[in-house]
Amino acid sequence: MCIVNWNSVIGQREVQKRLLQMVGEDRLPHALMLCGPQGVGKMALAMAFGCELLDDGSASSKAMLSKLEHPDLHFTYPTIKLPSMSSDHKPVSDDFAREWHDLIMGGPYFTMDDWMQAMGGENQQAIITAGESDDLVRKLSLKSSQGGYKVSIVWLPERMNIECANKLLKLIEEPPQQTVFIMVCEEPDKLLETIRSRVQRIDVKKIEDAAIEEALVERRGISEGAAYRIARLANGSWLKALEELQVGSENEQFLDLFISLMRLAYQRKIKDLRKWSEVMAGFGREKQKRWLTYFLKMIRENFMYNFQQEELVYMTEKEEGFARNFARFVNEANILPISDLANRAVRDIGQNANARIVFFDFALQMIVLLIQK
Repeated sequence: MCIVNWNSVIGQREVQKRLLQMVGEDRLPHALMLCGPQGVGKMALAMAFGCELLDDGSASSKAMLSKLEHPDLHFTYPTIKLPSMSSDHKPVSDDFAREWHDLIMGGPYFTMDDWMQAMGGENQQAIITAGESDDLVRKLSLKSSQGGYKVSIVWLPERMNIECANKLLKLIEEPPQQTVFIMVCEEPDKLLETIRSRVQRIDVKKIEDAAIEEALVERRGISEGAAYRIARLANGSWLKALEELQVGSENEQFLDLFISLMRLAYQRKIKDLRKWSEVMAGFGREKQKRWLTYFLKMIRENFMYNFQQEELVYMTEKEEGFARNFARFVNEANILPISDLANRAVRDIGQNANARIVFFDFALQMIVLLIQK
């Protein structure tokens, strides 16, 4: 039995049924792209489906798949350049094969931050290089070792640089025999239109609350009452549900930073805001972007809190405790400018701008935006 099978997937029965139906009706496309937000199980679906395609029923096949070491199962993922690598070396997935294997053997639900920590490069931005596409061409040009499919799972193809994307496009246009590409994508708009047009896109929706509740009770031993609350806060993400289970999770830290920013901006404490921006600048870029995403969520939640409609608000008790007094400062006059400010910061951090300058400017502009009514 493959360590990652359909039972590993939380919910998503409709997508599972659709994938199996393609095989059963002999109309499996050579390139699929599973799209959706983080934590909904795209990688779990991709790995389970890949194992399904490669499992020929033999004992040897099952043994290889149980360890995710089947010779016809190929993974492509973003990598970083380590100081030990030569200046002309283009990092490829094989450079981090051991770290990747350790990660996926821990389960199919993980984040970019988990992967960055595994590689030891939290302060870098991971990409898929042209060297990776060259490697993939070489691997997939070989005949299937088991006489069946060759499965290429590409995690976060939107992180390909342009040279790699163009080479992968040619490979998709003229795929090697019996090769199936399964792309796992969170931001499809960042992919070349020519690639998007040549793959069959399947949108993976948020996981239903009931499926998350059931998984929390059965897999984590959580009481039904606690599982209900966590599932609602998770908002369709199994990763978010697991995060809620952790004491002192990153969200706790992010909330403290959010509260600190808002209080200092309201009090116009410029010197303390500079210190706040230095704390933010000390994080890796991936974590900085996650905080900005959290910031956007909290702005939205506080805006909705003003409507006093409980079913529209998704906050923890601590978040809601702060919102009781703060929410009135997020209104129709400033919610769009604040959101635009955060989105620009995400863009600037993604383009390797000086984080200290980005966050200090961010903090100073919040002083002005908070007083708009």
